[in-house]
Amino acid sequence: MSITISDQAHAGIHGLHTYVPGKPIEDLKRELGLSSIVKLASNENPFGTAPAVKRALAAFARDGAGDLHRYPDGNGFALKQKLAARHDIEMSRITLGNGSNDVLELTARVFLGPGKNAVFSQYAFAVYPIVARAVNAETRVVPALGAEADMPYGHDLDGFLDHIDDNTGVVFIASPNNPTGTWLAPDAIESFMDAVPKGVVVVLDEAYLEYQADSERPNSRAWLERYPNLIVTRTFSKIYGMAGLRVGYALSSAEVADLINRVRQPFNVNMVAMHCAEAALADDDFVVYSTETNAVQRASLAQELEARGLSCLPSQANFITFDCGRESTPLFDAMLREGVIVRPLASYEMPEHLRVTVGSETENQIFLSALDTVLAAQ
Repeated sequence: MSITISDQAHAGIHGLHTYVPGKPIEDLKRELGLSSIVKLASNENPFGTAPAVKRALAAFARDGAGDLHRYPDGNGFALKQKLAARHDIEMSRITLGNGSNDVLELTARVFLGPGKNAVFSQYAFAVYPIVARAVNAETRVVPALGAEADMPYGHDLDGFLDHIDDNTGVVFIASPNNPTGTWLAPDAIESFMDAVPKGVVVVLDEAYLEYQADSERPNSRAWLERYPNLIVTRTFSKIYGMAGLRVGYALSSAEVADLINRVRQPFNVNMVAMHCAEAALADDDFVVYSTETNAVQRASLAQELEARGLSCLPSQANFITFDCGRESTPLFDAMLREGVIVRPLASYEMPEHLRVTVGSETENQIFLSALDTVLAAQ
């Protein structure tokens, strides 16, 4: 019997589909010949990149570009040193990633594989099943809370516990969660961690943490001292506006960090990205402006959507997911022709929902105007 190339791929790969990101602006320009486009599909910071990062990038281009023929510091010492000071944690407990996605993938490579299973929620970040199946692990999807729950479509942590068994390697939870915007109360996460078997790794994905209200934000750093099986992941992509540079990191026990770093690719974060991330950590003014403005615009945008009879999920992130009351893909396609890019959620098994990034006030008004045009034509 002859073996094909496809046969050589393991079963987990055959169950995967290529991840499709938010539609790029340049693609839409080429396809429809539009010159003015508003992209609200990928939860990017509408206020651009932190000013401190721009200054650092300009300084690097002026003074440091001559070092680009050298490899970056594979250990990321300078960035880790600043992160350690920010979080009051030992450098040995920090893992750098090419975005926080990279850390999720590294975690799966270490703690998952054939015979193991990963547990995560329905309507959760698409990367969780990708990284689990890529190492041929079983995926266990926990049904989300119902539409009538206090946190509709949110994580059901009791259901998570029901799905964990002796073969569970990793549990992925996100707060706030993408694509729903829902979140978990700090005491609920803490109770969950108390109940999870100590040999099961729990990843707390906090990519959108900075957008949460202070009253809702957990002190996950403190939990790391009590739960050596906890990994907390963060990113520079969202709040610092560095999505194009790809920098993320994880905080964990030194033991977990050591295991993950054994499979981390050499030089997985480039020299320019690390240089800019160091600068970003000092730009607290941009963080405050971004979070405060997002909170105001998020509330205003939700109010406008609700006024149009569109039900919004509760959100503590920089986006809103809303129920269109019909198949959302035709609305998405029509919005493209109006020059506005949002995110349809059929791939997340939410075929009647759209996700829209909270933009600037001007961008939000353009989105609402386009939405009105599209809805009137249906």
